[in-house]
Amino acid sequence: MISDTGGQPHAPRAAWMRVMALADPQALAGAYAGLGALPGYRKLRAPETGMAMVRGRAGGTGAQFNLGELSVTRCTVAFDDGVVGTAYVRGRAPRHAEQAAVLDGLLQMDAWRERVRRDVIEPLARAHAEQAAARAAAAGQTRVDFFTMVRGED
Repeated sequence: MISDTGGQPHAPRAAWMRVMALADPQALAGAYAGLGALPGYRKLRAPETGMAMVRGRAGGTGAQFNLGELSVTRCTVAFDDGVVGTAYVRGRAPRHAEQAAVLDGLLQMDAWRERVRRDVIEPLARAHAEQAAARAAAAGQTRVDFFTMVRGED
């Protein structure tokens, strides 16, 4: 469910961070709780909320412009073995940010990577893809196709 990494060294991490950031907070919390006992960690940067500028492009390809500001919550945790996990999530969501940061750290550990990927990342990615498909289908129902008929006098 996670897209092709395109040969970029940080692409797998970017992909799983995207999945966690876009996940429904309750779904993430349920998957997180399903992992059971986790390794010890401490908060390097406790969850804190701030603002980020959102930029857009006219027509998707034109010049960039400032669209507006968005609230963002970030968190960074360090595990006892030195691995550092970080997360940025949209909105005022300290619990979501902390859980995503812990999962980011676990995904960097060989002993946890496959389990977290299988039990957390893949189900969340599937759920997000299903929701996006449902939204696209609902929007597709309102689609109007315009066409021009040629009159016979020409």
